[in-house]
Amino acid sequence: MQITLEGHGEPVPVEPGDTILGSLLRAGVPFPFSCQAGNCGTCKCELVAGEVLELEHSEHALSREERAKGVILACRSQVWEDTVVRRIDAEDLVMHPSRVMRCRVLELEQLTHDIKGVRLAIEAGGPFNFSAGQYAQLEFAPGLSRHYSMANTPGAPELVFHIRHMPGGRTSGYVAAELKPGDKVKVSGPLGVAYLRERHAGPVLLIAGGSGLAPIQSILCTLLEGGHEAPVTLYFGVRSERDLYHEQLLEDLAARHPNFSCHVILSEQKGARGRRYGLVHEAVASDLESSEGVMAYLAGPPVMVEAASALLSARGLAPRQIHADAFYDQT
Repeated sequence: MQITLEGHGEPVPVEPGDTILGSLLRAGVPFPFSCQAGNCGTCKCELVAGEVLELEHSEHALSREERAKGVILACRSQVWEDTVVRRIDAEDLVMHPSRVMRCRVLELEQLTHDIKGVRLAIEAGGPFNFSAGQYAQLEFAPGLSRHYSMANTPGAPELVFHIRHMPGGRTSGYVAAELKPGDKVKVSGPLGVAYLRERHAGPVLLIAGGSGLAPIQSILCTLLEGGHEAPVTLYFGVRSERDLYHEQLLEDLAARHPNFSCHVILSEQKGARGRRYGLVHEAVASDLESSEGVMAYLAGPPVMVEAASALLSARGLAPRQIHADAFYDQT
């Protein structure tokens, strides 16, 4: 049996019951992936020919509508006959060299009561090329590793992450209580496909929840620094005032760039400083007058990402216009 990836060339041999992703990676074929558990949607592809057995996966990663159109998850699709697949949005596919780097903690900043900013210097294994919106795996000690998004722009000399302390989380608990300047951190990546589509010149909608601001901030600053002229609108949802951070940065960006506007939404603290109250996707729903030509980027808790994605789909945005990374199991 074999798998043919359109645009790659030679078919890849596959053993019965192997997944599409596993077979492609073993053969050295570059293919986007992340969680390998059917949660993130990074490895979506189109099934052109053949039949596969689809294993359990999250509906956030692959909706019923997408499945009806022949879209599958390479990591959750077992092959039992000759199969042909096609990458989704191949014209937008960006593949950066994979790096495993030794980094050093330069600075820790308490951004909120439960989010720390972690700034790293790359000491070995670089350079680290990535697209705004991508993430990496950070290993602080053996058995203590998780995926976190880069908050800095590509090309910046240092890496910056926003790490929220999750109750009971071993890795985030270590960062909150034990990590200190000078400590070594192994960084592997880049990962993720919810990155900035730099060829898009139209309106951009950004939706962030909590520490999901990290990849959205990278996308926002890359857009504005690159001279993007169309409207860029950010909706930043947090629970209360104490969960809000980098507001001054966002206000400064809005002052310097007339095409950028920012809306802060509080979900649990009504009436605080006159701010808008409610769920962030509801605020988007009340404001969004037209979805024509919009490219949307979302990051944050799964429930927020799923609700916002469903809203945007209902408002007419195609899957290729909605790019999202939900923060699953970020402990």
